[in-house]
Amino acid sequence: VSTSHLQLAAFALGTVGWILCTVSMGIVEWRVWHVDNTTIISSGTAWVGIWKVCFISYLHVSPGYKEQFCHKFTGYDSSIPHEIYAAQGLLLIAMFMGLLGLTATIFALRNVCMGITHKTLITRFFLVGGFFYVFAGLCVLIPVSWNFYSVTHNQSIAFPPSSYMPSSPAAQEAGAAIPIGIVAVILLLLSGTFSLSYRLPVTANAITK
Repeated sequence: VSTSHLQLAAFALGTVGWILCTVSMGIVEWRVWHVDNTTIISSGTAWVGIWKVCFISYLHVSPGYKEQFCHKFTGYDSSIPHEIYAAQGLLLIAMFMGLLGLTATIFALRNVCMGITHKTLITRFFLVGGFFYVFAGLCVLIPVSWNFYSVTHNQSIAFPPSSYMPSSPAAQEAGAAIPIGIVAVILLLLSGTFSLSYRLPVTANAITK
């Protein structure tokens, strides 16, 4: 057990990183658009996520919505930029990979804490868990960096007319999902590094089955 302190920290960091990855995927505030025309977008602010775009409107712009209007992206919205579709796929992969990393780490830590002497198997599960953590971190890093680049360059999006969104904002800024994603990347990569650093303890009567 004394040789796996870093791996225990890896599990804790990986758990938080995986949760933050899931949170960033679910919230809509990836890109915050500020628009001049407030006829429909009453607050002048719209939130562009990877699954939908939302804004506050005091007009009845859609059945069932009187204040907040959301337009969900579909596979038919060919005008949606590649970084949004890439974020959808890569974050789903990251969530699955992170879960596999947590599972492998839990199994290895269980064997360590129970004193199971199958040390080679324990090492392999730590290494597998570390690989999944690193892979998940990279899958989060790509869409976060890509969307942050689009924000800093104030890139436009040709939204379909049904979204009631202009194609270009007056200005835009990074939403809460991007810093959350950055923290998730850091934690997942640290988790992977700690898990991959595990080495078999060297003892005189080491059993390496």
